[in-house]
Amino acid sequence: MPKVTMSSLTAPPIQLTARDLHDGDTAVFDAAYRTHGPSVRAYVSRFVPQDEADDLTQQTFLELWRVRDRVDPTFPLIGFLLGIARRRSIDHLRRRRFDLVDMSTLQELSGPTGDALVDRLVYVSEIEQGLTSLNEEQREVLVLSYFGELTQREIAEHLDLPLGTVKARMARGMAKLAERLNQGVLR
Repeated sequence: MPKVTMSSLTAPPIQLTARDLHDGDTAVFDAAYRTHGPSVRAYVSRFVPQDEADDLTQQTFLELWRVRDRVDPTFPLIGFLLGIARRRSIDHLRRRRFDLVDMSTLQELSGPTGDALVDRLVYVSEIEQGLTSLNEEQREVLVLSYFGELTQREIAEHLDLPLGTVKARMARGMAKLAERLNQGVLR
């Protein structure tokens, strides 16, 4: 495989032809990398994390060099490259190893029958329902506090409100939520 150097990446572009690739012209290979490398990387980034995209881009061009005699001169080179990139991405994803989770850890999270997890999900759903039933002012301060993880003082600054107003809205909203949850209105 030809060595791709920084000077070859910044050299002026040359005309890319499949025939030159067939002949093993390294300048054409360098030009192909300069011209189509970013497109190939962007394409494989759709399938794999960014840190793995560079490796797959290199594998794609390595394979192009190995199979250069099979490049059809009537077919656009980028199409051939993206076909290789797609196959390399699929192969890469198939080889991935997934971490196994111990069953006891799952049981701790969900309980022996899974009821604890279901109860938690139902509770979250009820809270979401309850939040939508609050007026906008109460909902806004509660969402900023619990989901945005802001303090009451930060909420007051963010909304340009007095601290007492934020505290009052939170207290009224929490009271309304608790009342609805206790009455079973949200179920």
